[in-house]
Amino acid sequence: MTRPPLLIDGHLDLAYNAGLGRELTGSVEQLRAADPVSGQVATTTFPEMAAAGLRLCLGTLFAAPRTPDADGYTDAAGARAQALAQLDQYHRWEDAGHVRLLRSRGDVAVHLEQPDAPLGVVLLMEGADPIRTPDDLPFWVDQGVRLIGPAWGRTRYSGGTDAPGPLTPEGRDLVTAMRELSVTVDASHLDDAAFWDVAEIGPRVIASHSNARALIPGNRHLTDDMARAVAQSGGVIGLVYLSRFLRPVTDDVRVPLEALAEHARHYAALVGWEHVALGTDMDGGFGAEKTPEGIGRYADVPRVLTVLPEDVRADVAGGNWARWLTTHL
Repeated sequence: MTRPPLLIDGHLDLAYNAGLGRELTGSVEQLRAADPVSGQVATTTFPEMAAAGLRLCLGTLFAAPRTPDADGYTDAAGARAQALAQLDQYHRWEDAGHVRLLRSRGDVAVHLEQPDAPLGVVLLMEGADPIRTPDDLPFWVDQGVRLIGPAWGRTRYSGGTDAPGPLTPEGRDLVTAMRELSVTVDASHLDDAAFWDVAEIGPRVIASHSNARALIPGNRHLTDDMARAVAQSGGVIGLVYLSRFLRPVTDDVRVPLEALAEHARHYAALVGWEHVALGTDMDGGFGAEKTPEGIGRYADVPRVLTVLPEDVRADVAGGNWARWLTTHL
């Protein structure tokens, strides 16, 4: 029997989903039967991730800002409170044996040698507003945060998705502090101006969940030059499983699985397969109603490998993230 390839996901909003009231410890069927989140067909629970063979993920601390349609934080204190609540959720899951928090490259290497271990989680802060000032960064590093995306939409630190702009002065100070403390910048959600400010400062950079702007317009996605810059820093780019991030379609259209392969091949032609990975963002504000055809639940995630060249499947599935994590974390 052929052993399935190692699976690592570069972006999952696990604690955020728990904060919405989702119970992730049961089956997907159980979650769908009692899902407090309307308008989404849930895909992701711990048993479901195990069924896919997922061994490790970058799990987010994502503080949601207030919008016209939803409540959320309005200042740094509110953002910090959300992130701390999510951090506590990961610790409670760890105490219950559902996850294992990983803080170093050595932790990752040991974890990947233990196939029966719970899901490994490396903490990624998505949107830096929970950091009150750049002087607050050591606190979050001590809590285990190893990657930070300065932006989501606009933050106090950076221009972001649908919010053009550079790093703010505080943002430049934060990214400089990240470089000094060996905290990696997640370029996903950075506006172009902010991205190139980050590149000038020179920290390590990855893109946890970013598709190719050459195939889908908008500043949520990486230009070819941005993808090259991520690769030149040694970084990896994770592919997002959201249909409208793969082809220019409306939210009621699910694209074929081949659309994911198109983005993978595009990046590979630019920077090589060694920089292409998965960052599904499954349940990151969408469910199975918006995933590519054939991806109806998290256990289906590895199906993308069937439309990729056979000799790169293991690297895209998890080998590239494993190499990066055991070298740079």
